[in-house]
Amino acid sequence: MSDIMHNITDIARCAAQFRSEELAPLGLKSCHASYLCVICSNPGITQDQLARKIFINKSNVARQLAILEEEGFVQRRSSPEDRRAMQVFPTQKALACLPKIDHIFETWETLVSQDLTEEEQQQISNILDKVKVRAGQWMDEH
Repeated sequence: MSDIMHNITDIARCAAQFRSEELAPLGLKSCHASYLCVICSNPGITQDQLARKIFINKSNVARQLAILEEEGFVQRRSSPEDRRAMQVFPTQKALACLPKIDHIFETWETLVSQDLTEEEQQQISNILDKVKVRAGQWMDEH
């Protein structure tokens, strides 16, 4: 594995562990943070749209949404425009968790970037944006 991909993978694993520990008191797992951030900012998003937006395959999205629904964080309803499509809505429970989730993301970013100058932070952000675009293009094609 290249150094770039190895580092990205390791950072992602550490971030997931951090989120898992911080989200546990809320009854959430690491992966749920991304789901809830998108759902809360896009009420009524379809499961398919959500899958594309967070780069997760549809079956995993459906499985995690079932867990979130069972735990009272989201509600799923058939779309009035297309009965085959399921729309996802945040509950009050999810909306109440959103500030804590945002704080967890901010805390992690501060923790891992504390030794970087503002210019270095901007550079790495710009570079990772480019890498993310390419990764997203691959996902769109497959």
